[in-house]
Amino acid sequence: MAILETIRREYERTPATGLRWIGRWLRRQLPTGLFARSLLIIILPILILQTVLAFVFMERHWQMVTERLSAGVTRDIAAIIDLIETSPNDPEYENIIRIARERLKMSISIEPGGQLPAARPKPFFSILDQILASQLANYVHRPFWIDTVGDSNLIEIRIRLDGMILRVFASRNQAYASNTHIFLLWMVGTSLVLIVISTLFLRGQIRPILTLAKAAESFGKGQKAPDDFSPRGADEIRRAGLAFILMRERIERQMEQRTAMLTGVSHDLRTILTRFKLQLALAGDNAEIDSLNQDVEDMQTMLEGYMAFARGEAEEDVGKIKLSAALQKLEADFVLHGKGFSCTIEGDDDIRVRPNAFSRLVGNLASNARRYANRVAIEARHGTKWLTITFDDDGPGIAREARDDVFKPFFRLDEARNLDASGTGLGLAIARDIARSHGGNVTLGDSPLGGLRATIRIPA
Repeated sequence: MAILETIRREYERTPATGLRWIGRWLRRQLPTGLFARSLLIIILPILILQTVLAFVFMERHWQMVTERLSAGVTRDIAAIIDLIETSPNDPEYENIIRIARERLKMSISIEPGGQLPAARPKPFFSILDQILASQLANYVHRPFWIDTVGDSNLIEIRIRLDGMILRVFASRNQAYASNTHIFLLWMVGTSLVLIVISTLFLRGQIRPILTLAKAAESFGKGQKAPDDFSPRGADEIRRAGLAFILMRERIERQMEQRTAMLTGVSHDLRTILTRFKLQLALAGDNAEIDSLNQDVEDMQTMLEGYMAFARGEAEEDVGKIKLSAALQKLEADFVLHGKGFSCTIEGDDDIRVRPNAFSRLVGNLASNARRYANRVAIEARHGTKWLTITFDDDGPGIAREARDDVFKPFFRLDEARNLDASGTGLGLAIARDIARSHGGNVTLGDSPLGGLRATIRIPA
């Protein structure tokens, strides 16, 4: 009732707004899965068709047949009454009773005096009671009492005549189309069989789509596709699966080419940097030489950072590691630098990630906090669906308007956290790239310690 009242109010404002509200409400109520929606597409028309057929059949055929049968029984009873009233010479009415039994298939008895019983409560749904009472009123024109409930195979009719009560017992089949339920059972049974067959066919068509979605999700997380994946199902699904395989091969080929190119460039540059180091080592020790050595070290660090960002960790296989062991390595680094560190873990300690990539992910965020804060608190929650790790520090934080920009490659803040002479501006970019390759993300917010909160959320 509350929903209907809300729909009425929305529709009274403006019909267009009301219709949009109804559409949104229906979308929220309907299932979101393709399998469930496909079943609805099949089941709803069948249910509507059955409802219409049952209504038409009940209203037309069933009622019409019952009316004709009840009219025949009523006319027979009217004829018996006429025989009784026109046979004063037969006080026992033996011939009338015999004729009713042999010709009309009715059992009658005539009781002198007596009264009709009190009216019985009518069944909630009984076409026979309504139609039979109507026919008796039209043909007999005398007080009557009927019972269609007492005996399932018989109906009893009592009619008050002059100084007597006529009791008539007739078969229910004589006044009622009792085999109608067979039609309904056949209709419902056939529909159930069709629904089961449709469900089996639908499952066969939906399964290739789910397999394709699983393969695409695995590839998006940098994992290997299932070994048994191959295009199956209808032609359109096969085309989508084949297109995915070709796309995956092109992407993997491009990644291999890029990695090979970067490896070659890295080798050439490292060779030159090694030659620089050797020449500087032979040049002796002075302030200018030390400055050049530092520049060379910075160039090598930047080169390794660029390579790590460009190469990524997509080629690494997924494995199981201990979350506590990964966080204990961070604690040792904080203790070495004299910074405060606390850590809590809720849930299962075993996680399935790419080990080296995950270590780089938490290491980048932890080192960022260590560099600019005096204390960091890490809270890890391993639920059934998600692994969530939060890093809270008491550092200077990052302004809200810059929290999206710091994830861009080579982006550096003019002040606060990322101003580091030896940095490359790739730490947070690499962290988010690793998290997204696991199917999750890294977000920034305000920390209750007064600094920055970094949150890792990846599928468990």
